[in-house]
Amino acid sequence: MSIARQEPIIRFERASFGFPGVIALQDISLTIHAGEFVGVIGPNGSGKTTLCRAVLGLMAPLEGHLHIFDCACEELRCHHRAKIGYLPQKGVVDRNFPVTVLETVMMGRYGALGLFRRPGIKDREIAMDALAHVAMDGHKDTALGHLSGGQQQRVFIARALAQQPKVLLLDEPTTGLDMTTQHNVIELVQHLHEELNLTILLITHDINMIRSRVDRLVLLKTKLYAAAPPAEVLKPEILREVYGKDLVITEKDLVIVEDYHHHH
Repeated sequence: MSIARQEPIIRFERASFGFPGVIALQDISLTIHAGEFVGVIGPNGSGKTTLCRAVLGLMAPLEGHLHIFDCACEELRCHHRAKIGYLPQKGVVDRNFPVTVLETVMMGRYGALGLFRRPGIKDREIAMDALAHVAMDGHKDTALGHLSGGQQQRVFIARALAQQPKVLLLDEPTTGLDMTTQHNVIELVQHLHEELNLTILLITHDINMIRSRVDRLVLLKTKLYAAAPPAEVLKPEILREVYGKDLVITEKDLVIVEDYHHHH
């Protein structure tokens, strides 16, 4: 992928995050350019969630700088944050919770609107357009809780798209889904990247599923170990340093032996 203008959209400059006495990410320097599709990998507790929170403006650097859209505001709730569409880790949706697909996606409009304007017809059109992009527009009046896990995930992606973001930040989008559905979700994300020219940050433990699709992999374990095209990052000597004995390398795939279920 050639980026015509190497336009930096997220820029960490020797940035550290955490709490006094607990450093979650240390001395990170990393630039993500407009239109890039970046996978973020690393063991559990490696700082992937902290990176997520930092980009969302929920944590300021303890030292160093983080610029987003060329805005170095230390104000965490800056209006630029509305340009980041966020897919959180999937929780369990209560089957009986009376919210429809369209209502769920409309929630994505509130962040974009500010709190003082009620959504109107235009917002509904934007929400329907977002649903069309994930092929769920036929389900607009369905109760969210009655959908399959994969369909729900599509609706949550549509909710993020309804913000009309420049950046899509996806936190473990395949967790809790069966293999086929995982592939479908990742394929959808790849399709949206191409179609909407979004900058995408996808946090995952599933290296094999994204390795052929992303422009770059960012490998974290408190420090930044690598940020390069997948072929340069997925080398046994680099991975062993980060994953240690939990790494098994087979002919075709990398198997990382981890317990994915102790998410807090």
